[in-house]
Amino acid sequence: MAGFKDLTVYKKAFELANAIFLLSKRFPPEEKYSLIDQIRRSSRSIAAQLAEGYRKKRYPLHFVAKMTDADAENSETQVWLDHAVASGYVTTEDIEAITALSEEVGRMLGDMIENPGKYGAKDDRHR
Repeated sequence: MAGFKDLTVYKKAFELANAIFLLSKRFPPEEKYSLIDQIRRSSRSIAAQLAEGYRKKRYPLHFVAKMTDADAENSETQVWLDHAVASGYVTTEDIEAITALSEEVGRMLGDMIENPGKYGAKDDRHR
C-alpha cells in the first residue's frame, strides 16, 4: 500500500489548506491573531491528522480516531469560512470552490472512518 502522500484525500486536504492560506491573505490585519490563525491552523491540521493516523493504521482504533480528528478539523474550517463571510471579508461565491473541496474531503474521511480496512488498517475485532 502506498504512503499517505499518495492518498487522494491527503492531496485534496493539502490543496484545501493552500487555498485557505491564499484566501486568508485577504482578511484584515486585525484578524491576524484570531480568524487568520484559526482557519489556517484548522485547515492545515486536516492533512496532518490524516498523516498521523495513516501511520497508525496498524492500530485500527487509533487510525479511526485520527481520521475523526481530521474530520473535526475540516468541520471547524467550514465554521471559520462562515465567519469570514459573515464578517464581510469574503463572499459566498469567493468560498464556493473551497467549500466544495472541504465537503469532498469530509466525504472521503467519512469513508475512511467507516471502512478503515480499505485503507490498510488492520481489523483486530476478530482475534
